[in-house]
Amino acid sequence: MMKILIIHQNFPGQFKHLAPALVSKGDEVVAFTMQKNHPSQWQGVKLVGYNPSRGTTPNVHPWVSDFETKTIRGEAAFRLALQLKKEGYTPDVIVAHPGWGESLFLKDVWPKAKLLIYCEFFYHANGADVGFDPEFPAIDPGEVCRLRLKNLNNLLHFEIADAGISPTKWQASTFPEPFRSKIKVLHDGIDTDMVAPNSGVSLTLNNALPLTKKDEIITFVNRNLEPYRGYHIFMRALPEILKRRKNARVLIVGGNDVSYGAKASAGQTWKDIFLNEVKEKIDLNRVHFLGNIPYEHFIPLLQLSTVHVYLTYPFVLSWSLLEAMSAGCAIVASNTKPLHEAIFHEKTGELVDFFDVDGLADSVCNLLDDPYKRVRIGSNARAFAKANYDLKTICLPGQLDWVRQQ
Repeated sequence: MMKILIIHQNFPGQFKHLAPALVSKGDEVVAFTMQKNHPSQWQGVKLVGYNPSRGTTPNVHPWVSDFETKTIRGEAAFRLALQLKKEGYTPDVIVAHPGWGESLFLKDVWPKAKLLIYCEFFYHANGADVGFDPEFPAIDPGEVCRLRLKNLNNLLHFEIADAGISPTKWQASTFPEPFRSKIKVLHDGIDTDMVAPNSGVSLTLNNALPLTKKDEIITFVNRNLEPYRGYHIFMRALPEILKRRKNARVLIVGGNDVSYGAKASAGQTWKDIFLNEVKEKIDLNRVHFLGNIPYEHFIPLLQLSTVHVYLTYPFVLSWSLLEAMSAGCAIVASNTKPLHEAIFHEKTGELVDFFDVDGLADSVCNLLDDPYKRVRIGSNARAFAKANYDLKTICLPGQLDWVRQQ
């Protein structure tokens, strides 16, 4: 039995499969969380809450505000760790998502514990998400300085972490040597048994509109509708798509906030900005904004999809793309670096230049016209997902080995 401490401010996050699996192996698992009103246990994991003792300093220099926030959260986790140590608790292994700073000082409390970190992304001023989209250029040339300081959290973790794990090869490649050599590439995992094709699937929209596989459905999924995930490009392609496909319906999943990029202008949302740009050119009765939907409805939506569209800046790869592959979707995706290890053109999907609105419309319509091709690339996509991202046979066993072998 090992004593394992898991750190994630929104636990379980990326550890939702790993944490209970460790419990099932007989390990004692404790997790730090910032969630308010959390239960004392979750699937056998003991949950311990921490709260920052202060907020960010008003008018602090904008280049260091991010690191101050991480320091404040790191202190809160540090104080909690001191309390637990005083009570006799010492973990053998700490598994942390370091992105919010909580794990910065834990080795100062437990120096003999192994620290394993989730390596999601290392920021770059060139060659990744920043500067990728010329429509949204950086206003302040000092952005490059802010990004350099934003990586302080990563850099400080490199000095104390014993190993890292990253969900994709491209995300791992953003990290610098020598720490990159300590990173194991292994995805969080997709339950391909649960997320599987279903020819008999049906959904009813707004308790009024029944949809089945006989309907022509175009799906687009983001956590939030924003430029980072190509929402503006997708909306600009809709007039041509809906003009050519008279019976198609578009199901759009996503919230009105932002997950990664800049917020829209005050009082506006990216959703409304780009919807207003095209609304006079599309049949709004065939475009359905579903907001954020429960997971039990998300899987049938993917199963229902005739063509699924996924676009992204060079940034972290969404779980939804791999879930769409597992569901056997015929996918049109942006030809950006995060996609290159999952979508192979004409094999597991169709790749189109991120900014090519006409090309996106053509690719979607051509796939809608070709049921045999949809079946072929959808089947290939599912086979690839099962062979590379399956939770039970590949990812979870690999994660368990990663924890134990350090």
